[in-house]
Amino acid sequence: MEQSLATGQVQEMVAALRENIQRSIVGKDDAINLAIIALLSKGHLLVEDVPGIGKTTLSKALAQSLGCSFSRIQFTPDLMPTDVLGVNFFNQKSGDFEFRPGPVFSQVLLADEINRATPRTQSALLEAMQERQTTIDGVTRPLDEPFLVLATENPIEMEGTFPLPEAQLDRFMVRVKIGYPTEAEESAILLRFERDTVLPPLEAVTSQTELRQMQDGVTSVRVDETVRSYIVAVAQATRSHDGLTLGASPRATLALYKTSQARAALDGREFVTPDDVKAMAESVLAHRMILTSNSRLRGRTTEQVVADVLGSVPVPIER
Repeated sequence: MEQSLATGQVQEMVAALRENIQRSIVGKDDAINLAIIALLSKGHLLVEDVPGIGKTTLSKALAQSLGCSFSRIQFTPDLMPTDVLGVNFFNQKSGDFEFRPGPVFSQVLLADEINRATPRTQSALLEAMQERQTTIDGVTRPLDEPFLVLATENPIEMEGTFPLPEAQLDRFMVRVKIGYPTEAEESAILLRFERDTVLPPLEAVTSQTELRQMQDGVTSVRVDETVRSYIVAVAQATRSHDGLTLGASPRATLALYKTSQARAALDGREFVTPDDVKAMAESVLAHRMILTSNSRLRGRTTEQVVADVLGSVPVPIER
């Protein structure tokens, strides 16, 4: 039976993983940390921003740094669910139907520009992301562990995009916005890609066994009863906020709990603090919420609502 790692060991292995990813990505420490937190929490990651920011580069760098099987799907409007899940076909030589697995049967799946596909194709991933299995023609097939979906998304205001369904968004544990680079970072990008626009593939710095041990180690990070109550209070407050028609689901509450544990482990701590919860709240909750029409007309954002909630819920004080 595999043994989980101590928090200090998790911190050391995460440092090596972060350093490897930074060979492809200039700066963006916060985005890299959020991606690693989603990985350690056994959750899926949604990277959202305008084209050309480095969404796909970050996702590929994380995937290549792991010693896991990897597949990539370029989502387009004509992509069908069978292109994601696989298809049963008739083999004339054997005279039987055979199953040809789709790219979802890999441990790390890069769903590039996921919102360029129709909602029907987007929904093909729902069962896989939640239950780690797929059902095709009445036959349920388990997926390999670990299983991680890294999805990139363009803003819905852009040409040729379809909004992700609420059920799909709720299955992404963390949303990351990379943002434009600083002046110094953009200058470093020019130097790094001066000779070639494509960097060589990264070597894996961790194995499947080590990854599972890190994930198990994160679950041992202690969450005091007062901090657990604080997490529940934050989630409850989103459901009664007058600026929202849809607040955080119980799945979101669990995601906030797990990512707070992972953030504590990244800092080398064996316990979660309220600051961990506050730091993770926007990335975990904002993309799952739906604003009221009045809030949208006033130009409010779900990120602002999360800030309001954090400001209204009393923070537990160490006794």
